[in-house]
Amino acid sequence: MSPAIANVTVPPMDEYNQHLVANGHPADWVNPTPAGLYDLVVLGAGTAGLVTAAGAAGLGAKVALIEKHLMGGDCLNVGCVPSKCIISASRVASLIRDSKDYGIHVAADGVDIDFGAVMQRMRRLRAGISHVDSAQRFQKLGVDVFLGEGRFLDGDTIDIGGDRLRFKKAVIATGARATRPSVPGLAEAGFLTNETVFNLTERPQRLAVIGAGPIGCELAQAFQRLGTEVVLLHKNSHILDKEDAEAAEIIQTRFVAEGIQLLLGVELAQVEGRDRTKVLHYTMAGQPGSIEVDEILVGAGRSPNVEGLNLEVVGVQYDRRRGVQVNDYLQTTNPRIFAAGDVCMNWKFTHAADAAARIVIKNTLFSPFGLGKSKLNQLTMPWATYTEPEVAHVGLYEHEARAQGIALKTFTIPMEDVDRAIADGETEGFVKIHVQEGSDRIVGATIVAAHAGDLISEITLAMVNKVGLGKIAGVIHPYPTQAEAIKKAADAYRRTLLTPRTANFLKVLMKLS
Repeated sequence: MSPAIANVTVPPMDEYNQHLVANGHPADWVNPTPAGLYDLVVLGAGTAGLVTAAGAAGLGAKVALIEKHLMGGDCLNVGCVPSKCIISASRVASLIRDSKDYGIHVAADGVDIDFGAVMQRMRRLRAGISHVDSAQRFQKLGVDVFLGEGRFLDGDTIDIGGDRLRFKKAVIATGARATRPSVPGLAEAGFLTNETVFNLTERPQRLAVIGAGPIGCELAQAFQRLGTEVVLLHKNSHILDKEDAEAAEIIQTRFVAEGIQLLLGVELAQVEGRDRTKVLHYTMAGQPGSIEVDEILVGAGRSPNVEGLNLEVVGVQYDRRRGVQVNDYLQTTNPRIFAAGDVCMNWKFTHAADAAARIVIKNTLFSPFGLGKSKLNQLTMPWATYTEPEVAHVGLYEHEARAQGIALKTFTIPMEDVDRAIADGETEGFVKIHVQEGSDRIVGATIVAAHAGDLISEITLAMVNKVGLGKIAGVIHPYPTQAEAIKKAADAYRRTLLTPRTANFLKVLMKLS
């Protein structure tokens, strides 16, 4: 008989989080009797694990899926879904504050933000989505769902609470967690991460955010707009410092305008707990400083979940910082074991995990003798940071192209030149497209715009299908839309083709017409 399933709670345990847990880790769940042999056993039910399990089972494979916490992983429970719900609410608050710019005036007492209601809405929407990733749904898809901690026993067996699951192939998709900085006093004072910040029911008056990467920037802006006084601390001299420098500058300028206090080039020395507050001591430009806040949110990177899996027993090499070692086929150092998602990839995005899972399905089940395998490096990976404006990117940055010896010609269209952006009052940003010198081959693009995450897909589609920028000039874009910025960039490329020789030829044609 399978052991009892450990209870999981998500504070606050209101009706919505009870619904979430009932889908993601039901207390009355009974693990199935293991099959004699599985084609695939998947460790972890985040995006990579779910897509692998559902896809493989749908194609006729016998699949087991193991999850020790909540089905849906980070994306559903503590990542994309809850963060975007909060970001959406914060954008409404910001738009109301700026409504006078549109000729609309709100009451003199301004915006009354009910933080508890904002968080309740997030919990309600998250719970409503959770059935898609539920244990019950995956069981109906033909997947044997096991709740509990799995670990390798040998080269063809995984143990989960005494049950033994034999496999032909296995997939490690255990994801990653928030990195805890080794700052003296931080653990004792207490801090939030993306795994706990969405449990808040009361708004912190003052919030320190450590780390100005995508997670830190998104949540810093959202909390500031929802009425919290935010200070953003970053070890480097600029926020979003891995992005295009001009893009990052636009976001940094917006943050300052919105009242976020930026402490850049900071080295944290110590955190001190004082009654109900926390004091962060730091040095900046060689000078000591300190700031007192009510809560601290750590958004300083991700660490792979590799502990407790017995990877040494099966010869799977890993690094506690970089994760499971895989080759370009997502195969580990044990040829029968693969990995996908945050546990092994630099691209720590939901859509990257989804794409990797599809590679794993093909390479584990449908590549006999290694024939026809897919490679990770064949993917063209876009990503977006959901600040306002958003920042989206695909392909190479300018410095990466230079390092590879690729000469570029860059076409940049400011959003202030796009009629729809003007009408929407969303003129911050640009569309910047890089083509290889002497051709119209797109090698990279960065978009800063209100809807950059949506706009980048047109560029990604063009790159994947080898459609040059010149061809995009021939695509009709509805007017007025912000996507017209892409068409304008394509038209700018077309104009470079009008050389003196071409101009003379056109004159001849006109005379003959």
